[in-house]
Amino acid sequence: MTIASAHNVDPIQLEHRLLEYSNGRSFFALYTSRGYKSAHTEHALLFAWGARRIFSADDLAAGALEGGWRFGFAGYEVRHRFESLDRGNPALGDWPEALFFEPEVVGTLSWDGTLEVTNYISTNAENTLMELLQLAQPSPGSTTLDFEPVETQEQYLQAVQSLKDHIQRGDIYEVNYCTAFKANFESLDAAALFQKMAERTDAPFSAYLKLDQHELLCTSPERYIKKEGATLISQPIKGTNRRLALANEQAIEELRSSEKERAENVMIVDLVRNDLSRVATKGSVQVSELYGAYAFKNVNQLISTVTAECKPGTSHWDIFKATFPMGSMTGAPKVSAMQLAERYEKTAREVYSGTVGYTTPSGDFDFNVVIRSVAINRKTGVATTHVGGAITILSDPKQEYEECLLKAESMFDSAR
Repeated sequence: MTIASAHNVDPIQLEHRLLEYSNGRSFFALYTSRGYKSAHTEHALLFAWGARRIFSADDLAAGALEGGWRFGFAGYEVRHRFESLDRGNPALGDWPEALFFEPEVVGTLSWDGTLEVTNYISTNAENTLMELLQLAQPSPGSTTLDFEPVETQEQYLQAVQSLKDHIQRGDIYEVNYCTAFKANFESLDAAALFQKMAERTDAPFSAYLKLDQHELLCTSPERYIKKEGATLISQPIKGTNRRLALANEQAIEELRSSEKERAENVMIVDLVRNDLSRVATKGSVQVSELYGAYAFKNVNQLISTVTAECKPGTSHWDIFKATFPMGSMTGAPKVSAMQLAERYEKTAREVYSGTVGYTTPSGDFDFNVVIRSVAINRKTGVATTHVGGAITILSDPKQEYEECLLKAESMFDSAR
C-alpha cells in the first residue's frame, strides 16, 4: 500500500478528470458533493476503482459490508430479504439485487483542497496522483437518450386515485408511487451524461458508479443513512417545489407552510424514528431538524434529520435490515405501502429507491437515496429512469404527475 497527496486541488476540475479516467475501467465509483457542504459530509469528493473482490447481495447478508472499503449499491429489491412481499413487475434494466467491490485504489478530496490517493496493490500512488492532476479533455461522446414513458398520464392518474381510495379506507397513511421511463441506445458516453446531470443539479449526494456492464448516474439530494462512530444519521426528504430565479424565498415559504408537504414529511420522520429505534440504545432517537427547507439548483426540498446512538455489536447488515428501504421511498405503514405500490406500479424499481454508498476501514458508512438517476445496462442497451412522489389523502393526481415531471427534468434535459 502506498499513499500520495497534493494540495489546493480544484474539486470540479478533478471531478471532470476522474470521469475521463473512468473510461476503460470495469469497476469505478465517484461520490461528489458538488461543493454543497451539507451536515455530516466528510469529503468534497471520494472515489475508487479496480475490484480486488466483488460482493453480491448474498455476500452482504453474510457480513461482507464489514472489514474495509466497500463501494457499490443495494437496490430496492433487497427489501425481499427483510420482508415477505409480492414481486412480479417486469425489470426493464436487468440489474442485480446488489453489488459492491473492494477497490484497488481509493482517493479523497477534503474540503480544504487536499487530495490523497491510496493504492492497495502497487507502489505507484504518486504516478496515479500525477495522472489525476492533468487537465481533463472535453468528451466528444453521445449523451442522447430518447426516454419514453412506461405508462400514460391517464394510467398514472388512475393509479394515484386508486391509492388515495386505499388511504381513504384506512389501509395506509401514505405511499410513494413511482413511474418509469425507458430508452434504448447503441452508443452512449455515460460519464459525459453524468457530468451534464451533475452540473444541472449540484446535488450533494451525487454518484457515478460503474459495475461491469451496469452504470448508475445519480444526482441525489438525499441521504439515506450515515454511521459516524456509534451515531446514526438519517435525513429523509419529503416536500418538493420548483426553485424560482427571482422569488425563491416566497417559493420556500410556500413549501414550508404547505399542509400537504408537512404532513408527508412528518409521517416519514415518524417512520424513520421507528426504524432506527430497532437498533438504537434506549432514548437515543432524536429529531434534530424538522421541515428544514433547502434550495438546490433546480428544486426546493423539505429535509428533516433524525439521529440515534447504535447499540453495541450491531452490524451494518443489522442496520440495513432495520431501516431499508428508506421510508421516504415507501410510505407508512412501510410494509403495507410497499405492497400497494407494487400492485399499481408498472415496472420493478430495481436500483431506483435503493442506495449507493460506501463503508470505511474504521467501520463507518454513508449511503444516499437513489433518486434523480439514470440506470444503464450496456449488455442490453437499455437505460431507465424512475421518478415518484408521496401520495397522501391531500394529493391531487395531476399535481403529483407534474411534480414527477419536475423531478425528471434534469435527466431529460441532460439526455437531449
